[in-house]
Amino acid sequence: MTALVIAEHDNASIKPATLNTVTAASQISLFADGQVHLLVMGHGAQQAAEAATHIAGIAKVIHADGQALAHGLAENMAAQVLALALSGGYSHILFAATASGKNVAPRVAALLDVAQISDITRVDAQDTFERPIYAGNAMATVQSLDATKVITVRTTGFDATAASGGSALVEMAGATPDTGKTRFVSSEIAKNDRPELTAAKIIVSGGRALGSSEKFAEVMTPLADKLGAALGASRAAVDAGYAPNDWQVGQTGKIVAPQLYVAVGISGAIQHLAGMKDSKVIVAINKDADAPIFGVADYGLEADLFTAVPELAAAL
Repeated sequence: MTALVIAEHDNASIKPATLNTVTAASQISLFADGQVHLLVMGHGAQQAAEAATHIAGIAKVIHADGQALAHGLAENMAAQVLALALSGGYSHILFAATASGKNVAPRVAALLDVAQISDITRVDAQDTFERPIYAGNAMATVQSLDATKVITVRTTGFDATAASGGSALVEMAGATPDTGKTRFVSSEIAKNDRPELTAAKIIVSGGRALGSSEKFAEVMTPLADKLGAALGASRAAVDAGYAPNDWQVGQTGKIVAPQLYVAVGISGAIQHLAGMKDSKVIVAINKDADAPIFGVADYGLEADLFTAVPELAAAL
């Protein structure tokens, strides 16, 4: 039994979500004394492939380099994974449950004619997994009898494996040709000096109660600066235009589990809680004593955020 992990990278380094996915794959391999291989797809990603060889628990790094893989187009990446799945005899193919992973994994599952196993948080056996349902309010144990199991991994459910200590070798794989189904036109990259939201140890999130994008920046930025935190937002705040889309935390946004999560003016809708309730310490600031966020908070402050947050920032 050999598991294949699909790496996410920026051509120079492996992204943290991949390390959590490797942990899940390693747990699966323990049930059948198998191996874990890592696939690095891209164009000019030799540095990332070299970095991948040092990840603990990886037996082999497979590097597919081709122009069609340069921009991470889901159709081309799925074709590359499919080619390896058919030739390599992999029993499990694992993706991080990120925007990229959730874009490619269903295509691979469909092409293999198997049912995808989504968002696993625990490995019970090589064919049995735990995953959240009903926005995390219940946990389901699912078993798959498919010959090849296509899995997405909720990264907050697994500790990251060590990025050093491994000694895998790199094996080159022939890149599949462009499928011609999509083409890359352009990209607009939002520059952010703050930590990446899904990897941040401290997150400060704001909700609709902030009232405007100007107030969001005025109130939240000083606190985030003092804490060295990433900025997040509820879906309501994002929909209202107070914060950019990639700051959204929740069931339809990013799933996070930082050491400290500060929720400011967030009521605590079930969809938001699904994205942050695994945080180690949760602090809630809200003037509504009945806000659901207080039900999951370790520390709660019933106060006007426009007074409390500046005072907190000034005291830090």
